[in-house]
Amino acid sequence: MKHDDERWHFHEGDAITPELTAMRLLGGGSAYEAYLAFDEITYAPVVVKVVRPNELHDEATLRGLEREVAALDQVNHPVVVRRLRHELEGERPHVVLEHIDGPRLSSLIRRYGPLQPQQYLPLALDIASALHYFRHVDVVHLDIKPSNIIMGAPARLIDLSVARPAHRAAELTGTIGTDFYMSPEQCDPTGARTPGYASDVWGIGATLFEAVAGFRAFDEGDRDSEDPSLRFPQLVEKPHELPAKVPADVAKTIYACLEPDPAARPEPHELAAALEPAMAAQPAPQLTFKVKR
Repeated sequence: MKHDDERWHFHEGDAITPELTAMRLLGGGSAYEAYLAFDEITYAPVVVKVVRPNELHDEATLRGLEREVAALDQVNHPVVVRRLRHELEGERPHVVLEHIDGPRLSSLIRRYGPLQPQQYLPLALDIASALHYFRHVDVVHLDIKPSNIIMGAPARLIDLSVARPAHRAAELTGTIGTDFYMSPEQCDPTGARTPGYASDVWGIGATLFEAVAGFRAFDEGDRDSEDPSLRFPQLVEKPHELPAKVPADVAKTIYACLEPDPAARPEPHELAAALEPAMAAQPAPQLTFKVKR
């Protein structure tokens, strides 16, 4: 539970800034709140990610917002949310993002269970294209997961708050990401392998596993343990078995993404190439028209 001093408590019609009027709270994390707002500058709905009031003087939080802005400036891809503008100083540091109309992948799985191939195959190709581009602009996302994907055509990847260049990812000494979707090298960054581009391939593997199965690839570990092998089952266990109904080539590709060794995982373009035959085999949508007589 968040205490009152950790929230802004904006209600519909409240001014977040002179140009941004709150419509509703969308959610948030430990350091930020996200609101749907009406923007007088673009004259359209936008998403405003604003630093929580109790985090206004936290240097790590402010650096995180600055890092996200820098990453969004680097990434100009149709599968990644766009930054419209930002304010890193002042009473309410924030970033203004385009509003994408659609459900989060996590919400779809929670409400309806596993996705159909017509849903998860385009999703996989969309996210793979974004990760392929990330390598060209030197961005490692480090938090690929269902709640950071908005479903649409194309799907959209959001939340670059922990993203950084590959050499910065390799320098990590603490865990960054979300437990269920972190690669082994993110779970234990002081081990033999370091986080990098391949960590995001693990993230898409864990995300696709959940999308096609309806459950996570690994059980929950002991979150209070200081022993990484107890907190993160992916360090010592193999992923669960995918349901038998999952096509063999899809299952093989997902398991390849979840290889413990980063060097053994496919690159994003190889992931897309492996799934394209399954995508091509899907029946074309049938269009029907009613003729008035």
